[in-house]
Amino acid sequence: MTTAPSVYTQFGYTLALAERGVRPETWYALQLLTVRGPVLEREVLAADLASSRALNPDSTRELLARLEAEGLIRGDREIELTDDGRALHRSLREYVAIPRDRLLSQFDVEDIETTVHTLRAIAQRAGA
Repeated sequence: MTTAPSVYTQFGYTLALAERGVRPETWYALQLLTVRGPVLEREVLAADLASSRALNPDSTRELLARLEAEGLIRGDREIELTDDGRALHRSLREYVAIPRDRLLSQFDVEDIETTVHTLRAIAQRAGA
């Protein structure tokens, strides 16, 4: 199997999350713990989450409490993914990869890179 261009990872998660009934902030928390973990200090994770556009300190506390109640994360001072959290993250990543790669392989990689660049510039200017 060929490796998909890295720009493909910019697409697909929003649709996949909606189809699977997973909230975007859940994905973001799982992704942060996967990429920056395996263990993160609660304060560091909370600050990273609260700095996103969709969350603030109150909603971050609620998110972490929900993820703990759902059995996806554990820990007091230091947070880590549970086996269920790792499994959910892995299944979402895999769920997106095959259809995303199939769809995007129909387009020129340079066109996709230009689109991603343009969308980032629009988002940055909208946030300014």
